[in-house]
Amino acid sequence: MGICISKASPEIHEIDYGHENAIYYQDMVTDEKIGSIHTHQGSKGFNQDAAILYQDYGMDNGAFAGVFDGHGRNGQIVSKFVRNKLPSIIINQRNATMAKGKPVNEHDEFESKDFHSWKEACCSAFKVMDKEVKLLEHIDCSCSGTTAVVVIKQGDDLVIANLGDSRAVLGTMAENGITPVQLTTDLKPSVPAEGDRIRRLNGRVMSLKDEPHIDRVWLPYHDSPGLAMSRAFGDFVLKSHGIIAIPDVSYHRLTPNDQFIVLASDGVWDVLSNNTVASIVWGAESEESAAKEVVVAATAAWKQKFPSSKRDDCSVVCLFFRKNKQALYSSTKHSDL
Repeated sequence: MGICISKASPEIHEIDYGHENAIYYQDMVTDEKIGSIHTHQGSKGFNQDAAILYQDYGMDNGAFAGVFDGHGRNGQIVSKFVRNKLPSIIINQRNATMAKGKPVNEHDEFESKDFHSWKEACCSAFKVMDKEVKLLEHIDCSCSGTTAVVVIKQGDDLVIANLGDSRAVLGTMAENGITPVQLTTDLKPSVPAEGDRIRRLNGRVMSLKDEPHIDRVWLPYHDSPGLAMSRAFGDFVLKSHGIIAIPDVSYHRLTPNDQFIVLASDGVWDVLSNNTVASIVWGAESEESAAKEVVVAATAAWKQKFPSSKRDDCSVVCLFFRKNKQALYSSTKHSDL
């Protein structure tokens, strides 16, 4: 189930997103789209990715974008379940946070006072979401779960919540053209702070002989499950050994140079650099085709880079902040005359 947020009242009405892997949802009836979304099944079996671009989320000019990369036997179920529930849980948690009326620290480094309420809402919502995953009937999530990378846009404020190894990259204009700015850290056991937390709780971090470049998390005395990320929803067999569902939450204030943000599962970032992805999005035939063009490029790159490996699922959400790129090109061209 999903949500429909009424602008006239704080009520949240549940709706059915369906069972598609990629969902573009618009709360208001309009022909104008603010981005694109696309997913492609890999060669490992079910497409375990789920993604959403929710237009008109929260306040006017708001948006919610998320990519959820499932793993394990029931990963495709968990990723869609989280995708469908998390937007409404975050809104509910933020409403509860605002109702508390907690004071804001005037000396805090963040520019947006609203960031504090959104950060608390995200952390609380991820905790609630993990509990709901655990309560799923007839679904064993002991060794199944999903990552999540979420961006909430409210006016010119971006709140980014990351859980796992999917990634958010900002595309911003610089003197030499479009430039990528990575807004999230890939939360893997190879990250020193993540690995230290896991080891303190007796989890083991090591790689397989045929994958020496991929650190995985294992139980103290069993060679399972071999999780390649350090934070996730689900994976309850490892929750007492350092795997957590606490997101890394950050804030970005949009500038006039910021053009778009790209969210993608690790199947994309494993074969394409931030710069390549930003260039593809900026050079796409249209904003509506941008996400698909990135996925097509990633699929082709997999065949070249890992010809003997099974291709991972690839999912992309592109959220644009400035409409009409041609107008920007013209403006830039005239300013150089």
